[in-house]
Amino acid sequence: MSADPFAQLKASQREGWSLFAPLETHTTVTAAELVRHARIRAGQSVLDVACGTGVVALTAARIGAKVCALDLSPALIEHGRRHSALAGVEVDFREGDVEALPYENAGFDVVVSQFGHMFAPRPEVAVGEMLRVLRPGGTIAFSTWPPEHYVGQMFALVARYVPPPAGAAPPPLWGDPGVIRQRLGEAVEALSFRRGVMIFPALSPQHYRKGIEETLGPVAKLVAGLEDDPARLSAFRSELDGFVAQHFEGNAIRQDYLMTSARKR
Repeated sequence: MSADPFAQLKASQREGWSLFAPLETHTTVTAAELVRHARIRAGQSVLDVACGTGVVALTAARIGAKVCALDLSPALIEHGRRHSALAGVEVDFREGDVEALPYENAGFDVVVSQFGHMFAPRPEVAVGEMLRVLRPGGTIAFSTWPPEHYVGQMFALVARYVPPPAGAAPPPLWGDPGVIRQRLGEAVEALSFRRGVMIFPALSPQHYRKGIEETLGPVAKLVAGLEDDPARLSAFRSELDGFVAQHFEGNAIRQDYLMTSARKR
Protein backbone atom coordinates (compact mmCIF):
# COMPACT_ATOMS: atom_id res chain seq x y z
CA MET A 1 0.00 0.00 0.00
CA SER A 2 1.28 3.49 -0.88
CA ALA A 3 2.39 5.69 2.00
CA ASP A 4 1.01 8.73 0.16
CA PRO A 5 -2.36 9.61 1.75
CA PHE A 6 -3.41 11.30 -1.49
CA ALA A 7 -2.43 8.49 -3.86
CA GLN A 8 -6.06 7.97 -4.94
CA LEU A 9 -6.54 11.70 -5.60
CA LYS A 10 -3.36 11.83 -7.67
CA ALA A 11 -4.44 8.80 -9.70
CA SER A 12 -7.70 10.61 -10.43
CA GLN A 13 -5.80 13.77 -11.37
CA ARG A 14 -3.49 11.78 -13.64
CA GLU A 15 -6.50 10.39 -15.49
CA GLY A 16 -8.51 13.62 -15.60
CA TRP A 17 -5.71 15.92 -16.72
CA SER A 18 -4.71 13.54 -19.52
CA LEU A 19 -7.53 15.20 -21.50
CA PHE A 20 -6.01 18.68 -21.26
CA ALA A 21 -4.06 18.89 -24.55
CA PRO A 22 -6.77 20.69 -26.60
CA LEU A 23 -6.66 23.57 -24.09
CA GLU A 24 -2.93 24.18 -24.51
CA THR A 25 -3.39 26.88 -27.16
CA HIS A 26 -5.15 29.06 -24.58
CA THR A 27 -2.08 28.87 -22.32
CA THR A 28 0.69 29.60 -24.81
CA VAL A 29 0.56 33.41 -24.58
CA THR A 30 0.39 33.27 -20.79
CA ALA A 31 3.38 30.91 -20.87
CA ALA A 32 5.44 33.62 -22.56
CA GLU A 33 4.28 36.09 -19.92
CA LEU A 34 5.44 33.77 -17.13
CA VAL A 35 8.82 33.24 -18.78
CA ARG A 36 9.23 37.02 -18.95
CA HIS A 37 8.06 37.45 -15.35
CA ALA A 38 10.62 34.86 -14.20
CA ARG A 39 13.30 36.62 -16.28
CA ILE A 40 14.50 33.34 -17.75
CA ARG A 41 17.67 33.73 -19.81
CA ALA A 42 19.73 31.61 -22.18
CA GLY A 43 22.00 29.19 -20.37
CA GLN A 44 19.95 28.98 -17.19
CA SER A 45 18.81 25.59 -15.86
CA VAL A 46 15.01 25.63 -15.58
CA LEU A 47 12.46 23.19 -14.15
CA ASP A 48 8.84 23.41 -15.30
CA VAL A 49 6.72 21.72 -12.63
CA ALA A 50 3.30 20.25 -13.52
CA CYS A 51 4.23 21.18 -17.06
CA GLY A 52 1.22 19.79 -18.91
CA THR A 53 2.06 19.69 -22.62
CA GLY A 54 5.18 21.77 -21.99
CA VAL A 55 4.17 25.22 -23.23
CA VAL A 56 6.30 27.01 -20.60
CA ALA A 57 9.15 24.52 -20.96
CA LEU A 58 9.30 24.97 -24.74
CA THR A 59 9.07 28.75 -24.46
CA ALA A 60 12.07 28.74 -22.12
CA ALA A 61 14.01 26.25 -24.25
CA ARG A 62 13.49 28.34 -27.38
CA ILE A 63 15.39 31.24 -25.79
CA GLY A 64 18.29 28.95 -24.90
CA ALA A 65 17.54 27.75 -21.36
CA LYS A 66 18.40 24.18 -20.35
CA VAL A 67 14.99 22.83 -19.41
CA CYS A 68 13.58 19.88 -17.50
CA ALA A 69 9.80 19.40 -17.33
CA LEU A 70 7.70 17.14 -15.13
CA ASP A 71 4.01 16.20 -14.99
CA LEU A 72 1.81 13.53 -13.40
CA SER A 73 0.23 12.67 -16.76
CA PRO A 74 2.21 10.45 -19.16
CA ALA A 75 -0.21 11.43 -21.92
CA LEU A 76 0.69 15.11 -21.56
CA ILE A 77 4.41 14.31 -21.30
CA GLU A 78 4.13 12.53 -24.66
CA HIS A 79 2.51 15.63 -26.17
CA GLY A 80 5.39 17.71 -24.81
CA ARG A 81 7.99 15.44 -26.36
CA ARG A 82 6.32 15.72 -29.75
CA HIS A 83 6.18 19.51 -29.39
CA SER A 84 9.89 19.76 -28.56
CA ALA A 85 10.79 17.55 -31.52
CA LEU A 86 8.70 19.70 -33.86
CA ALA A 87 10.19 22.94 -32.51
CA GLY A 88 13.71 21.53 -32.71
CA VAL A 89 14.51 22.25 -29.06
CA GLU A 90 15.67 19.92 -26.28
CA VAL A 91 13.57 19.47 -23.14
CA ASP A 92 14.04 16.64 -20.64
CA PHE A 93 10.43 15.55 -20.05
CA ARG A 94 9.72 13.21 -17.16
CA GLU A 95 6.63 11.77 -15.49
CA GLY A 96 6.53 12.66 -11.80
CA ASP A 97 4.94 14.33 -8.80
CA VAL A 98 5.62 17.86 -7.53
CA GLU A 99 5.37 16.50 -4.00
CA ALA A 100 8.33 14.16 -4.66
CA LEU A 101 10.54 15.79 -7.29
CA PRO A 102 13.14 13.36 -8.73
CA TYR A 103 15.92 15.96 -8.84
CA GLU A 104 18.91 16.78 -6.67
CA ASN A 105 19.07 19.64 -4.19
CA ALA A 106 19.84 23.11 -5.59
CA GLY A 107 20.01 21.84 -9.17
CA PHE A 108 18.09 24.63 -10.95
CA ASP A 109 18.44 28.37 -11.49
CA VAL A 110 14.68 28.78 -12.00
CA VAL A 111 11.65 26.68 -11.00
CA VAL A 112 8.34 27.59 -12.65
CA SER A 113 4.77 26.32 -12.81
CA GLN A 114 1.84 27.56 -14.86
CA PHE A 115 -1.54 26.70 -13.31
CA GLY A 116 -0.06 23.36 -12.23
CA HIS A 117 1.56 23.01 -8.82
CA MET A 118 -1.55 24.60 -7.31
CA PHE A 119 -3.36 21.25 -7.67
CA ALA A 120 -0.96 19.43 -5.36
CA PRO A 121 -3.00 18.54 -2.26
CA ARG A 122 -0.31 19.60 0.26
CA PRO A 123 1.01 23.11 -0.51
CA GLU A 124 3.72 22.89 2.14
CA VAL A 125 5.09 19.72 0.55
CA ALA A 126 4.93 21.06 -3.00
CA VAL A 127 6.59 24.39 -2.22
CA GLY A 128 9.16 22.62 -0.06
CA GLU A 129 10.13 20.43 -2.98
CA MET A 130 10.21 23.32 -5.44
CA LEU A 131 12.51 25.29 -3.15
CA ARG A 132 14.65 22.24 -2.36
CA VAL A 133 15.67 21.79 -6.01
CA LEU A 134 16.22 25.55 -6.49
CA ARG A 135 19.69 26.94 -5.86
CA PRO A 136 20.14 29.80 -3.36
CA GLY A 137 19.63 33.04 -5.26
CA GLY A 138 17.50 31.26 -7.85
CA THR A 139 13.99 32.26 -8.90
CA ILE A 140 10.71 30.53 -8.15
CA ALA A 141 7.83 31.77 -10.31
CA PHE A 142 4.31 30.59 -11.00
CA SER A 143 0.92 31.53 -12.41
CA THR A 144 -2.23 30.77 -10.43
CA TRP A 145 -5.97 31.49 -10.42
CA PRO A 146 -7.11 33.96 -7.71
CA PRO A 147 -10.10 32.71 -5.69
CA GLU A 148 -12.07 35.93 -6.22
CA HIS A 149 -11.93 35.84 -10.03
CA TYR A 150 -13.61 33.69 -12.66
CA VAL A 151 -11.60 30.45 -12.63
CA GLY A 152 -11.25 30.42 -8.85
CA GLN A 153 -15.02 30.82 -8.50
CA MET A 154 -15.62 28.09 -11.09
CA PHE A 155 -13.44 25.65 -9.14
CA ALA A 156 -15.38 26.55 -6.00
CA LEU A 157 -18.59 25.68 -7.86
CA VAL A 158 -17.11 22.32 -8.90
CA ALA A 159 -16.03 21.63 -5.31
CA ARG A 160 -19.62 22.04 -4.11
CA TYR A 161 -20.58 19.04 -6.22
CA VAL A 162 -17.43 16.99 -5.61
CA PRO A 163 -15.69 18.11 -2.42
CA PRO A 164 -11.92 17.50 -2.30
CA PRO A 165 -10.59 14.78 0.04
CA ALA A 166 -10.14 15.77 3.67
CA GLY A 167 -6.87 17.59 4.14
CA ALA A 168 -6.43 18.63 0.50
CA ALA A 169 -5.97 22.39 0.11
CA PRO A 170 -8.27 24.23 -2.35
CA PRO A 171 -6.18 25.06 -5.46
CA PRO A 172 -7.37 28.71 -5.79
CA LEU A 173 -5.79 29.65 -2.46
CA TRP A 174 -2.53 29.70 -4.43
CA GLY A 175 -3.93 32.82 -6.13
CA ASP A 176 -4.14 34.83 -2.89
CA PRO A 177 -1.02 36.99 -2.35
CA GLY A 178 -1.44 36.77 1.43
CA VAL A 179 -1.50 32.98 1.32
CA ILE A 180 1.49 32.94 -1.05
CA ARG A 181 3.49 35.14 1.35
CA GLN A 182 2.69 32.75 4.18
CA ARG A 183 3.55 29.62 2.19
CA LEU A 184 6.85 30.91 0.84
CA GLY A 185 7.68 32.53 4.16
CA GLU A 186 11.25 33.41 5.10
CA ALA A 187 12.69 31.04 2.52
CA VAL A 188 12.46 33.77 -0.16
CA GLU A 189 13.04 37.46 -0.71
CA ALA A 190 12.16 39.99 -3.42
CA LEU A 191 8.63 38.63 -3.67
CA SER A 192 6.65 40.27 -6.47
CA PHE A 193 3.25 39.87 -8.09
CA ARG A 194 1.79 40.81 -11.46
CA ARG A 195 -1.73 40.39 -12.80
CA GLY A 196 -2.58 39.06 -16.23
CA VAL A 197 -5.63 38.16 -18.30
CA MET A 198 -6.29 35.11 -20.45
CA ILE A 199 -9.00 35.67 -23.07
CA PHE A 200 -10.86 32.43 -23.69
CA PRO A 201 -12.99 32.52 -26.90
CA ALA A 202 -16.24 30.55 -27.12
CA LEU A 203 -19.42 30.63 -29.20
CA SER A 204 -21.75 30.46 -26.20
CA PRO A 205 -21.71 29.56 -22.51
CA GLN A 206 -22.90 26.09 -23.51
CA HIS A 207 -20.02 25.69 -25.98
CA TYR A 208 -17.60 26.72 -23.26
CA ARG A 209 -19.11 24.28 -20.78
CA LYS A 210 -19.04 21.38 -23.26
CA GLY A 211 -15.42 22.13 -24.06
CA ILE A 212 -14.23 22.07 -20.46
CA GLU A 213 -16.29 18.96 -19.73
CA GLU A 214 -14.14 17.23 -22.35
CA THR A 215 -10.75 18.73 -21.46
CA LEU A 216 -10.52 20.28 -17.98
CA GLY A 217 -9.54 17.59 -15.48
CA PRO A 218 -11.70 18.43 -12.43
CA VAL A 219 -14.78 19.15 -14.54
CA ALA A 220 -14.31 16.04 -16.69
CA LYS A 221 -14.02 13.88 -13.59
CA LEU A 222 -17.09 15.48 -12.02
CA VAL A 223 -19.21 14.83 -15.13
CA ALA A 224 -18.00 11.22 -15.33
CA GLY A 225 -18.80 10.74 -11.66
CA LEU A 226 -22.36 12.05 -12.09
CA GLU A 227 -23.29 9.89 -15.09
CA ASP A 228 -25.42 7.68 -12.84
CA ASP A 229 -27.12 10.69 -11.23
CA PRO A 230 -28.70 12.52 -14.18
CA ALA A 231 -30.67 14.95 -12.00
CA ARG A 232 -27.55 16.13 -10.18
CA LEU A 233 -25.59 16.29 -13.43
CA SER A 234 -28.34 18.41 -14.98
CA ALA A 235 -28.30 20.70 -11.95
CA PHE A 236 -24.53 21.13 -12.22
CA ARG A 237 -24.70 21.92 -15.93
CA SER A 238 -27.49 24.42 -15.40
CA GLU A 239 -25.60 26.16 -12.60
CA LEU A 240 -22.36 26.21 -14.57
CA ASP A 241 -24.09 27.60 -17.70
CA GLY A 242 -25.60 30.37 -15.61
CA PHE A 243 -22.28 31.19 -13.99
CA VAL A 244 -20.45 31.26 -17.32
CA ALA A 245 -23.16 33.47 -18.84
CA GLN A 246 -22.47 36.12 -16.19
CA HIS A 247 -18.88 36.40 -17.46
CA PHE A 248 -19.50 35.86 -21.19
CA GLU A 249 -19.00 38.95 -23.36
CA GLY A 250 -17.96 39.42 -26.96
CA ASN A 251 -17.76 35.67 -27.59
CA ALA A 252 -15.10 35.32 -24.91
CA ILE A 253 -14.51 34.97 -21.21
CA ARG A 254 -11.96 37.06 -19.33
CA GLN A 255 -9.90 34.83 -17.04
CA ASP A 256 -7.80 36.90 -14.64
CA TYR A 257 -4.70 35.27 -13.20
CA LEU A 258 -1.79 36.12 -10.90
CA MET A 259 1.94 35.73 -11.54
CA THR A 260 4.32 35.42 -8.61
CA SER A 261 8.12 35.48 -8.50
CA ALA A 262 10.60 35.42 -5.66
CA ARG A 263 14.29 34.79 -5.01
CA LYS A 264 15.40 31.92 -2.79
CA ARG A 265 17.54 33.07 0.15
